[in-house]
Amino acid sequence: MDRPLRQPLQGTINIIRFNWPLYTIALGLALVLAISGYLIPSFKYICLIAGSAIFLPILLSLLASWFVYDYSSLYQLPWIHQLKGHPTDVIVNINAGFDETSDTIKTTLSYQHFYIFDFYNPDTHTEASIKRARKRYPAPEETRSIQTHSIPLNDNSVDKIFVIFSAHEIRDEAERILFFSELRRILKQGGRIYLTEHLRDIANLLAYNIGFLHFYTGNMWQCNIEQSGLRIVQQQKTTPFVTTFTILKNGIPS
Repeated sequence: MDRPLRQPLQGTINIIRFNWPLYTIALGLALVLAISGYLIPSFKYICLIAGSAIFLPILLSLLASWFVYDYSSLYQLPWIHQLKGHPTDVIVNINAGFDETSDTIKTTLSYQHFYIFDFYNPDTHTEASIKRARKRYPAPEETRSIQTHSIPLNDNSVDKIFVIFSAHEIRDEAERILFFSELRRILKQGGRIYLTEHLRDIANLLAYNIGFLHFYTGNMWQCNIEQSGLRIVQQQKTTPFVTTFTILKNGIPS
């Protein structure tokens, strides 16, 4: 069954919904500071500065989230229209427990087989926001659970692999390398992997403050990918905050 179209502010609301403890604590601290500044006038400016230091970064991150997830064409995957599809293609879309892209991929590209895989493991992928996302948005019925080191497909059998906003949830570097090695195993000689992520860079630092540490640098992705026998052949910016890497097997001309 197709999911409904994205609703206005859905991305921003989801950010708040999935991370509500953080916002509750921040608002509570801001309220305490506001009351303290009112009751103790001599501390008014100190409370104002401290409250601003809490409130303004959160406001900026929500504005950035609105721009990325609601205002921009991110979830239309505009770069996907450049790809050449074929009725015999085998396509894989891999998520970490929260899938917002399979419908767009399926309705844009031609294919013979389309697989949706979810590598979320509550024992190793412990991000609380993922658990809340999974509860709010159950996976499509055709989704199959996998392990990052074991994908149930034959060697050299897949034409296109999409890994959109999910690989960064693999926090252990050795596991990430095993994951990319497994992607290399199932990828056809001329196939491509499309990895979409926020990066730990200046743009995301300005937008998300210390939250940008949850992301990885471009060099870290490149190192993990190369250690897996793959290489990056193209980088595209969907917004200043989001990058899509096109990845091939080593030895395959771009």
